[in-house]
Amino acid sequence: MYTKFCAGLSRLSLMLAVAGLIAVVLCVQYQVIGRYIFNDTPTWAEALAMLLVLFVTSFGLAVGVRDAGHIGLESMVALLPPAWQRRIEVLIHALVALFGALMAQGGWRWMIAKWGEKKPMLPVPDGIDYLPVVIAGVLIVLFSIEHIAANLRGEEVVPAWN
Repeated sequence: MYTKFCAGLSRLSLMLAVAGLIAVVLCVQYQVIGRYIFNDTPTWAEALAMLLVLFVTSFGLAVGVRDAGHIGLESMVALLPPAWQRRIEVLIHALVALFGALMAQGGWRWMIAKWGEKKPMLPVPDGIDYLPVVIAGVLIVLFSIEHIAANLRGEEVVPAWN
């Protein structure tokens, strides 16, 4: 049940990242057309594109953690006996979960601290820049817990896009 939940979250995150990437391309195109064709640069387009990049990166990062798309150094772990391999993998996922928790906590603090300020080019709070960090941190914790549980059961997490 938890694996299905995490797989659904991962697919949703991937879809949101793709939609955000399309929106970034559209914002940049709109800005270029406004600047060079209409000689009227829309100032909000660049600010929105930069904000969307933060969300795209955060969602992509979380999906990469769940679907093991991140860089891993497994050559030394592969030399260990199977029982130790499992222990080291659980330790790695626990450390990744700790990193995600610290990411979420730090992002939350910055988000709250900056929420009262407004962005100069967009009608949104300045703290929204830190919302993707919080979301990614929470997703990383959830996905790391899934990896730990699967590892303890002797299973592997199947990537969401399969």
